[in-house]
Amino acid sequence: MAIIINIDVMLAKRKMSVTELSERVGITMANMSILKNGKAKAIRVTTLDAICKALDCQPGDILEYQEDEAE
Repeated sequence: MAIIINIDVMLAKRKMSVTELSERVGITMANMSILKNGKAKAIRVTTLDAICKALDCQPGDILEYQEDEAE
């Protein structure tokens, strides 16, 4: 997929655990892990908003576009 999710980078910068982020955002650890590992097919804008608030960042700090080499 061409969209890279950098939640792990922001977690490291903020010295926050995945568990703490999932609690602050209000989603399960399983769903947070799916997002963090880039396995998600979609993300709600409200979830992205909550992640940005919890990590004190912009959506562009979390989402990155990288062109697929196969295309």
